[in-house]
Order: sequence, then C-alpha cells, then structure tokens
Amino acid sequence: MAAPQFSPTPVLDTARFYSSPAVVPGPWMPNRPGEIVGFQPSGSQLGNQGPDQGFAIKIANGFKDRLQQRPGEHTADTIKGCLGVALRRASIFSRAPVVHDLTVAFTIWGFLDAEPPAELVAARSALFIGVGHEHHYAEARAIADMVPEATLKMTPQQVAGRYPANWRTLLGL
Repeated sequence: MAAPQFSPTPVLDTARFYSSPAVVPGPWMPNRPGEIVGFQPSGSQLGNQGPDQGFAIKIANGFKDRLQQRPGEHTADTIKGCLGVALRRASIFSRAPVVHDLTVAFTIWGFLDAEPPAELVAARSALFIGVGHEHHYAEARAIADMVPEATLKMTPQQVAGRYPANWRTLLGL
C-alpha cells in the first residue's frame, strides 16, 4: 500500500515493491489427527453441535425480566436447563440459535407463564435444581434429551397453543 503524500519519506530510501517469498508452501490438506471427516459424531454425552451456540446465552439473558419463577428456583438454573433444549432445537435445523429456540424452551417448561400448572412446577423444580452449576452437565443433558424431537420441530405459536393443556406431551412425560 502506498504511503499518503503528507507522510515524510527520507530521500535516500529506496522504493518498496512486492517480492515473492523464497518458498511457496504446499496446499493445505485436512490430514490432522483431530480432523473430523464427514458429519459430526453422535452418541451419548456428545451433545448437539451447531454454529455459534454461545450466542444463545446472550439471547437467554434477554429473557431474565420475563421469566416467571417460583420461590426456590434460580435464574441460573432456569437458563442453563432451557439452554440445552434451545441448542438442541437449533441444531435440528442446522443453524445458530435464535430467539424462537429460547421461546420454545422457556414456554414448554412454563417459565413464561404467570400461573403454570402445579404439577409442572413440581416436576421442573426437581429437575432444574442446581443445574446452573458447571458440575451438573449430566442433569442439564437429561433435561435437553427429555423433550421429544416432535416438540422441537414445532413453531413457537404451535407450542404456545398446546402448552397449558398438553404440557406433558410437549415434554415427553
């Protein structure tokens, strides 16, 4: 890139120009030991891969003011428990998480409802307790795996329409 006219250059400097490197490296090949060939592996404790999954935390934090929690329920547990459900939904569609993924997750667990069914509150209280702590990965995975794929493929409007009456079906209970 040429220097602007107003920048001083010594008179004795030689003009700069492009020169090729002495050695041109060979083409890159995916032959590293950890390289994944084909699709991501699937199985127990491998989760659901997808792009830009960390963005779901930012989206979930935007729901903090709208969450309807009962005494004894903690925001960190609520977000972490529903985060796996939302990420699983996003990975089914092979995309990054969006606000609708979190809306579905919080709706099916009754966290967006001012008066959720008492049985649902009892079930979620037992499942979500302590999930916000980093050592409870298995419990968070169990919450994410509990929700049927058919529920995750629904639109937020479909979930909201079925939520109060059919919450057991939405959660696979």
